[in-house]
Amino acid sequence: MPAPTGSRRPWPALAAVALTTLVASLVGIAPAAAAPTGSGPVNVLYAGSLSTLMMNSVGPAFGAATGYTVQGFSAGSDALASQIKGGIEKGDVFISASPAVNAELEGSANGNWVSWDATFAVSPLEIGYSPTSSFAHAFKTKPWWKVITEAGIQLGRTDPATDPKGVLAVDALDKAARVDKDPALRAITTSTTNVFPEETLVGRLQAGQLDAGFFYAVEASAARIPTVSLGPKFQFEATYTITLLNQAPDENAAIAFINYLLGTKGATQLTRAGLKLTKVTVSGQKSAVPTALRATLHVK
Repeated sequence: MPAPTGSRRPWPALAAVALTTLVASLVGIAPAAAAPTGSGPVNVLYAGSLSTLMMNSVGPAFGAATGYTVQGFSAGSDALASQIKGGIEKGDVFISASPAVNAELEGSANGNWVSWDATFAVSPLEIGYSPTSSFAHAFKTKPWWKVITEAGIQLGRTDPATDPKGVLAVDALDKAARVDKDPALRAITTSTTNVFPEETLVGRLQAGQLDAGFFYAVEASAARIPTVSLGPKFQFEATYTITLLNQAPDENAAIAFINYLLGTKGATQLTRAGLKLTKVTVSGQKSAVPTALRATLHVK
């Protein structure tokens, strides 16, 4: 909310704004421009790890700035791609947690839903745990790969067939099994009792159904879930991309949303949520990028 007329913004707030502006400029975030206004919904299909950020922060702020209404649907990125291809979900914008997922929607064999995509942020994979869990102290004092094999622990992860985070969790467990020479870690990857949809994992942990789970830092931060780093030997991260879907019901709304998210106002919200902004890099058919997005995406 803007400061009242005649008031002065405190120095910490000024510093935060300056830092966000500096980071945005370094990674190629477009400067703020007059937000295009409109009405009606923009349908954003996004990775489940961004649910809290989208619903509580980006969606309301974008609506207030433009007059559009965000109608979001979240799931594992691969699951979303399958639903787009199958005509189950029809969207204007698609945000994935892995660049590889976009290939599932490219080309005539995949319905030509995606022609290009832009990378804009990353978030490391971590172990999030319930502060009320009987294993909470162990996560603070022991290596995570030791704690998750203790008797009775309920550890959640997502399905690698539908969610890139599930793939990264399996990769982390397999690497830990090789380093620690503990077959119990690899056994976790073959169990199906600990696999849940991405969009339900946070809620299950908060409800006490899980002691811990694999989360990206951005979703754990948004849900105020305490985490432990996987450590320098196990560095895995989500790489977020955004694209305007071909055959979007409202291309103008989609363009307004992408310009907002990748502009300075969106950058402020993304960094506050714990995402690490990267240089905006476009892959695919750059010639297919709409003129109204070229400045934001640094496409000539």
